[in-house]
Amino acid sequence: MSTETEEGDDLQERISNFLRRNFPQIQMHGGSAAITDIDREKGEVTIQLGGACSGCGISPMTIQAIKTRMTKEIPEIETVHAQTGGGMGGDEGMMGADTGPSMPGESRGGDVDDGDDEGPQAPF
Repeated sequence: MSTETEEGDDLQERISNFLRRNFPQIQMHGGSAAITDIDREKGEVTIQLGGACSGCGISPMTIQAIKTRMTKEIPEIETVHAQTGGGMGGDEGMMGADTGPSMPGESRGGDVDDGDDEGPQAPF
C-alpha cells in the first residue's frame, strides 16, 4: 500500500472519529453524517447531513460547529463544506436511522414523559 493511501485512510478515519466523538447528538436524534469527498491537496472535506437533519431547524448551527471545530482539531483540513438534504453519498462517518423528521407532538413509540420538557439539547 502506498504512503498516500495510508495517509488518506488515516485522514478519513480521523474525520469519521471526529464526527462520532463531537456530534453524537446527530445520530441520537435520528440524523446521519457522511463524508462525501476529501480533497487532500486543497485541505477540503465535504460532509453530508441527512435523515432527521434534513428538516431540523438547528442544522445550520450544527454545520457551523462542525466547520469551526474540525478545522481546529484536524490540521490538514482548512475548509469544510457541509450541507443537509439529498441522499447520503458517502459511507463513512455516522450513519443514523433514516426515519425522517418527526412533527411536534408526534411520538416514535416508547413511553412519553408528560413532565416538563425543556426541548432538544443544542448539538454542541
